[in-house]
Amino acid sequence: MAQGGGYCKMVFTWSFDSGHTTVPLESPPAARVSRGSGSLWALSPPACVVSVQWHCGVCVFGSRGLCVPSDHLRISSGAVPTRSGGGSVPSQQGGPQRSALWGSAEIGTVLGALQPSLLPAPLQKLQCAQVTLGPPGHSCGELRSLLVSSNPMQRAWVTSGHHKLMNGHILKTAQRVSNPGAPTPPQKLAQQRLLIKGGKVVNDDLSVEADVYVEDGVVQQVGPNLNPEPLTGLTVLDAANRLVIPGGIDTHTHMQFPFMGSRSKDDFYSGTKAAVAGGTTMIIDFAIPHKGCSLIEALDTWKSWADPKVCCDYSLHVAVTWWSNKVKEEMKTLVQNKGVNSFKMFMAYKDIYMLNDEELYEAFCCCKELGAVAQVHAENGELIAQGAKKMLAMGITGPEGHALSRPEEVEAEATQRAISIANAVNCPLFVVHVMSKSAGKLISNARREGKVVYGEPIAASLGTDGTNYWNEDWAHAAAYVMGPPLRPDPSTPGFLMNLLANDDLSVTGTDNCTFDTCQKAQGKDDFTKIPNGVNGVEDRMSVIWEKGVHSGKMDENRFVAVTSTNAAKIFNLYPKKGRIAVGSDADIVIWDPKASRTISAKTHHQANNFNIFEGMVCHGVPVATVSRGKVVYEGGAFSVTAGDGKYVSRPPFPPYVYERIRQREQVCLPVPVKRAPYTGMVSETWVTQKR
Repeated sequence: MAQGGGYCKMVFTWSFDSGHTTVPLESPPAARVSRGSGSLWALSPPACVVSVQWHCGVCVFGSRGLCVPSDHLRISSGAVPTRSGGGSVPSQQGGPQRSALWGSAEIGTVLGALQPSLLPAPLQKLQCAQVTLGPPGHSCGELRSLLVSSNPMQRAWVTSGHHKLMNGHILKTAQRVSNPGAPTPPQKLAQQRLLIKGGKVVNDDLSVEADVYVEDGVVQQVGPNLNPEPLTGLTVLDAANRLVIPGGIDTHTHMQFPFMGSRSKDDFYSGTKAAVAGGTTMIIDFAIPHKGCSLIEALDTWKSWADPKVCCDYSLHVAVTWWSNKVKEEMKTLVQNKGVNSFKMFMAYKDIYMLNDEELYEAFCCCKELGAVAQVHAENGELIAQGAKKMLAMGITGPEGHALSRPEEVEAEATQRAISIANAVNCPLFVVHVMSKSAGKLISNARREGKVVYGEPIAASLGTDGTNYWNEDWAHAAAYVMGPPLRPDPSTPGFLMNLLANDDLSVTGTDNCTFDTCQKAQGKDDFTKIPNGVNGVEDRMSVIWEKGVHSGKMDENRFVAVTSTNAAKIFNLYPKKGRIAVGSDADIVIWDPKASRTISAKTHHQANNFNIFEGMVCHGVPVATVSRGKVVYEGGAFSVTAGDGKYVSRPPFPPYVYERIRQREQVCLPVPVKRAPYTGMVSETWVTQKR
């Protein structure tokens, strides 16, 4: 391309160890460059390919337009770039060519660096692009963009129109670009093809010997002796003598959560990486605004943390921490436009997150109207505040004070109150982290009475107990501090497992919110200042198999139900998630029921320096995890990429939950008694009470 004219066609592609993926426009390369290097490809006429490696540079806006520090770039075709003025690439016509990237870098990186708000509306939501740029060496030039569909199976090129680049902004212009050159559509991306051979496919309702064939992240066939053609490019996983189960769904996590003066250790990268190692392929985290703050802004904040980091799919519950008409309107927006169908209300954490009964009633009414699931953290916040004062006044400052200040009666009272309020509204209720026998019994009784209530025990309440709070090693005792606390009755985990096995409780989460020993030590002299939270996202599946299936309390189908399928049904993800069937997402785990492992902080993949299940031997081990059709974990080795997971929208009115609610609205509403009007005398005497 001569220096004075012509155009440079550019395709933006981001590369990690696992291969190439296109850069979403809403996530510029600078947002992803923190993990590994990537590639930006430029195609210069007539057929010259230039590869540019991004190492740690950040795209910035310069006074003359878009700029990128040239010392962060490297040409791989043999030419050595100089700072913003030099760099040449070989020409098929024999003479040196000047690349648009080097003649003037400000034009060369336009779509990769622009924030979505600066792009014209037609460009803001598209997933990838090929662009034709104006002549290099100018701060202003003509730009014509050719955009490709985000669906890899429908990569039809469309022309978005003509735009002008000026001082870092794209401005709409009617002027036609001269001599743009014919665009060269990219070759069709190779399909991701996977065959899981020789295993037993286990769903919540049926187990069958079958192979599973996957293309592009979706299950295409389930049946015996599958032999998909062609064999070229086909990855085969041997599942002989093993179970093939739906990937786990952890309904309760708190990654990189700012809480109690600290931030949880596991971020969305380390947390989801540990999740896939344990057989979990989706988490549902919580966006939690402070009182008086926007719910929508909280969701956007959590998504900005998660999107560039997640290694598996995720979604977000949103907490309602205060009440007003604005909150009600934002809940409506979140349900209708943001893919949220569950809201969490706190009955604890007085003056921070807690709602009173009137606010709970209003929030439950709003949830039912919108078709959302109401969740509660069920503890009596008033009693906890008084109990903490009492313990500290008695000189009890250690972790045992945490358990003593919020006994299981505090959890039981709030659980019954939440059930009563939800039933009065005819709103479905989901009680998070069920920790005690008392709360479990109340949920069980409510379900047997026909109330639409779901209970979520967590890995911690099923796998360990609160006797640890009385350990003489302060750090050991503090490691188990969470809210609600683990119960000192050592029979509690077995009791809750029995309820889970028999459908009195429905799903399992972890409340994964890790704080290391140094963070916990903020409360070394006052248990109320110990950050609440434990681990579990990596070990949940193995703990439940060990305590449930290996112990003989539940079968393999119920295991799938409580670790994946029921969650998918309750939160309207089913059957895309929570099932292995044609058309389902290829989130799959190969599970070895005969293998065993010993849980230890020395070998786990979470960011924390201790593990509350330390030393537990678990029978039942995930040997391979498939997320979105890609093998992300196999035999102890990872193949994960930050940002590969996606935010999953959840439509309102999940049928599994709302079919009964809707029917009751039609047939169970009270009606007035038909009677003749009263025609007798009415007293006109009013009695005034003495003061």
